[in-house]
Amino acid sequence: MKKLLIANRGEIAIRIARAARDYGIASVAIYSDADAGALHAERADEAYGLGPGEAAQTYLDIEKILAIARRAGADAVHPGYGLLSERAEFARAVLDAGLIWVGPPPAVIAMLGDKLEARRIAARVGAPLVKGSEGPIASPEDAVAFACGAGLPLVIKAAFGGGGRGMKVAHRLDDVGELFESARREAVAAFGRGECYIEQFLERPRHVEAQIAADSHGHVVVLGTRDCSLQRRNQKLVEEAPAPFLTEAQRARIHDAARAICAEAGYVGMGTVEFLASTDGALSFLEVNTRLQVEHPVTEETTGVDIVLEQLRIADGLPLSITETPTPRGHAFEFRINAEDPGRGFLPTPGRIARFRPPTGPGIRLDAGVETGSEVPPLYDSMMAKLIVSAPTRREALARARRALAEFEIEGVASTLPFHRAVLEDPAFVGEDGLGIFTGWIETEFAGVPPAPRVDPAQGQLIRSFIEIDGKRHDLALPALFSALPMAPPDPPAERTDETAVIAPIPGRLQHWLVEDGSAVAAGDAIALIEAMKMETRVLAHRTGRLSRQLDPGATIAAGATLATIS
Repeated sequence: MKKLLIANRGEIAIRIARAARDYGIASVAIYSDADAGALHAERADEAYGLGPGEAAQTYLDIEKILAIARRAGADAVHPGYGLLSERAEFARAVLDAGLIWVGPPPAVIAMLGDKLEARRIAARVGAPLVKGSEGPIASPEDAVAFACGAGLPLVIKAAFGGGGRGMKVAHRLDDVGELFESARREAVAAFGRGECYIEQFLERPRHVEAQIAADSHGHVVVLGTRDCSLQRRNQKLVEEAPAPFLTEAQRARIHDAARAICAEAGYVGMGTVEFLASTDGALSFLEVNTRLQVEHPVTEETTGVDIVLEQLRIADGLPLSITETPTPRGHAFEFRINAEDPGRGFLPTPGRIARFRPPTGPGIRLDAGVETGSEVPPLYDSMMAKLIVSAPTRREALARARRALAEFEIEGVASTLPFHRAVLEDPAFVGEDGLGIFTGWIETEFAGVPPAPRVDPAQGQLIRSFIEIDGKRHDLALPALFSALPMAPPDPPAERTDETAVIAPIPGRLQHWLVEDGSAVAAGDAIALIEAMKMETRVLAHRTGRLSRQLDPGATIAAGATLATIS
């Protein structure tokens, strides 16, 4: 390959552009109008606009992306993670266009992307598995019927998804039907398909995964394990490598099962095989992610393997540069720095970053997609950066992480920094005698942090823009007083001036009403769903009374907008 188009955005697009430069090839970025000022568009050798619109009209538009590849003269495509990275049809389209696909073969993506087929492969090679439905569940009624027979808790999963999208855990029978519908909606929105299946959910499980590397010469190598148990809404917040407090037997079982599953599937490329580990030590296969993982840096820091560079080598037909599982060199943590307010249930907080001052020093790595002045748009994922901290031992890495997080300053938008600082003081995570955390720990046992204060971003002295000429971006800077569009802080959530008003807690799209217009509701009832930054947020009734809707599903809303009244 000579020129690589990066079909992604944000920090991972920058990470891939850096690997391309290290590999000695040119990089091409793509960006939507909402990302016109984004760093990833500046860091690549060339950048081309996708036009306006949400992900479906921009980063998920295969024809637009391939047209840019032709225009730029790219001969290879890297999908990053999320977006189109696990879409077999995208991989096929790239190959059909005569380009190199940096990822597993389309047939393997399709095979392992079908979670039911992945379970069958896991069973065939003797990997550990819990009981699950034989195929997709057709309706909420069928989901309830399965729950009655199998027992609770259960997890409902998108059959053609990943990354926690379209996954819901049911602890009460009354919730199964609604959660099934919610999982199906999320699956359609994220993956274009709504089929869901159900399996038993292990109580208080840890999330442990194995990083796999496989080349086209028949080599399949496990690079090590990671623990990713700290999650909210099935989205990871903190990861570490190697996974701590596993017995040698457990670690060997994970390595052997991951290697066998990928070998059976004919895997080529980098991938991750995920497992759940119960409190009694039992393991259960979860899924295979046929892409680069967000948390790949902790494996890089503990193995010395550049995983993205290795992806490029594999795509070029070269053999793996490593042929056996390396001995871990120390311990590493990754902290996802998201534009979310952990004190308000991790509500997304898009807006302009007024101050972004990350830590530095020994053992500190930052993979960031933003800087001071960057905009975090409401249309996409909430991730701003990843802080990776490494040290010779887990205890030393924890101490270094506390120092690094104390130094980290972000203003203008809320961030997950307060959560990370708090969790590093919690005995359940520090784990002197073993981890006390599990995948639902944040929602059930975490003491929480105070809501973030609203801070208006500082008004800049310059308006920065750019001109794109044949994929090359040329920066412009004008005094703010000449701009007809002065920089303004994002709209803060409005105070409720009308006691009957149901106020939108975040900006986004009114996705779905959970109750009929004119229905009687009680304080605390879930009445609507807002979709923002790829997540569903429930809107709760603030009082008891009769609901009168003010907006229709699909409406784009600002934070503080009146959705309905309760009289």
